Amino acid sequence: MHDHRGRQSPDAGPTVVLVGQPNVGKSVIFGRLTGKYAVVSNYPGTSVEVTTGRLHVGERSFTVIDTPGVNSLHPHSDDERVTRDILLERQPEVIVQVADAKNLTRALTLTSQLLEFGRPLVLCLNMIDEAEQAGVRIDVQELSQLLGVAVIPTIAPEGEGLAALKRALLAPRTGAPIVRYGRVIEERLERIAALLPRHPDSARGLGLMFLAGEPGLEAWTERTYGAEALARVLAIAAESSARLVQPPEMVILKTRRARVQIIVDRHLRQTARSGSRLAESLGRWTREPATGIPIFLAVMLALYYFVGLVGAGVLVGLLEKDLFGALINPLVVQLFAGIPWPFLQRMFAGQFGLITMGLTYAFALVLPIVGTFFLAFGLLEDSGYLPRLAIMSNRLFRLIGLNGKAILPMVLGLGCDTMATMTARILESRKERFIVTLLLALGVPCSAQLGVILGLANYISVTGFALIVATVGGSMLLVGWLASRFVPGAPSDFIFEIPPLRLPRLGNIAMKTWMRILWFLREATPLFLMGTLALFLAAESGLLALLERALAPLIQGWLSLPVETTKVFILGFLRRDYGAAGLFALATAAPPALSVNQTVVALTVITLFVPCVANFLVIIKEQGIGRALAILGFITPYSFLVGGLINLALNVLGIRL
Repeated sequence: MHDHRGRQSPDAGPTVVLVGQPNVGKSVIFGRLTGKYAVVSNYPGTSVEVTTGRLHVGERSFTVIDTPGVNSLHPHSDDERVTRDILLERQPEVIVQVADAKNLTRALTLTSQLLEFGRPLVLCLNMIDEAEQAGVRIDVQELSQLLGVAVIPTIAPEGEGLAALKRALLAPRTGAPIVRYGRVIEERLERIAALLPRHPDSARGLGLMFLAGEPGLEAWTERTYGAEALARVLAIAAESSARLVQPPEMVILKTRRARVQIIVDRHLRQTARSGSRLAESLGRWTREPATGIPIFLAVMLALYYFVGLVGAGVLVGLLEKDLFGALINPLVVQLFAGIPWPFLQRMFAGQFGLITMGLTYAFALVLPIVGTFFLAFGLLEDSGYLPRLAIMSNRLFRLIGLNGKAILPMVLGLGCDTMATMTARILESRKERFIVTLLLALGVPCSAQLGVILGLANYISVTGFALIVATVGGSMLLVGWLASRFVPGAPSDFIFEIPPLRLPRLGNIAMKTWMRILWFLREATPLFLMGTLALFLAAESGLLALLERALAPLIQGWLSLPVETTKVFILGFLRRDYGAAGLFALATAAPPALSVNQTVVALTVITLFVPCVANFLVIIKEQGIGRALAILGFITPYSFLVGGLINLALNVLGIRL
């Protein structure tokens, strides 16, 4: 559709860019507009994914781009920078802002910025039914006249309002800016606009970003207008700073907020409802530590029972044992038995076969667990609980150089560390993304591994299990604290919008879960096959046996574990839950191959052990090969060091757990 510079190919049709804050139903709107025909790719020069699809309205055809969720076009994260750059570089024919109708102030703050880009705009007020249930009444026609653009109320999961939205794309309107910033800033915006003749419509929005001191604009401006124009724009921006009492960015922000609040006060009517008062009380309880911590523990317990028992227990049992174990894999072995090349037989249908191991683990072991987690996470996300959890945990994360937003990828890591590593993009600084990636790889067990660990809890003492939890938790705090001191960079500010608590809509949850499952299959399955192939080649070449012999002294000597656990740690690199499952088999054998002390040591090491190969490949993608190797080089010896110290302490003190 577009080349890497953002130029539109002749047959692509007009470009429609979807913009909106997180959790407003933008992805559901995108799915409703484009159907199943979508392409996901990284935006050039970044690791931020952008989804592109096609929309047909009558005889017209559009290219639709779903941008990452943003709270502002004055970027604080990679996601927001990508959205800003798409608007600047692609100059879309239509911008569709998807907004939460319950939070008009938040929505119109972003609308005011989009109007300053001078592009045709359609405002989509999504979840209008929830707004009405909360007592919110919006005069859509009056608001449309004020903004000068079409305002379309929608209920995305049910498809209500989508026909009107499509019609609005055929004749979009360009509204005038709704905020005036005072004589000093307005005069300088006019002077900047005169220097940017190729994009007169966007000159106001671009000028405001320069006046606010936003980084990352210099290269594009110099490439588009030349070094002399850039120097003059920067000089005008510096001049405005000298003329104002407050920094220009503060003047712009305060003026915009004040204007938006006036509009909201005039065009929104809200009546108190008992349900909304109850939601406000529940929202307050989730943020206060005295009530928020018990609520969090209850949510995590429910999450474990749903993902660990339904996903890792029932669904994995049905798929792994009944479908793949009893039907698919025996058939595959039988089919490949007729091939006269034993090497290919083993490659596809052997112990480390691409089908019998790779696809079995991807579809029968991991997919049902991750799928149930996606479903549970969608419920938490749509309910508005996760932002409150971020606020409650902000103080704790500040100790390790992060802020409350870090709780989101951490919680997501309990489903799949590979996916959670990608979601670390929501953090604004490179330092924070690296620390979160490090902690995810170090001590956050995925749901499959966590299920095995909790299953082993029945075979060790309460003291032993508490020792594991304390060691892993303490390690994460220690490593996070050290990383916050030695990793270069500064922490970002914690600016977080709190959406209202609401009852999740099942249709919306189903749509999100299905899209995330498709994403998982597309992203993770090739990595599973690559890892399985690497393990197969290691076994065929004798490298696997060589590694077992090389690690045996460390395993038997330093950790005091039986030699059988050597292969468990090697398999743990393929997938952490493979290693945990191997320990489960050893600990529950008759007679047990591991004592309680050995089980505690082994479980501690396997939990702190290196990230699985799929996660490691994603770390390379997100952080680069250098940082990925640094993470691997630290975690591997650290996990064995901690396990050995526990073993040494237990032996010296004569403790039998």
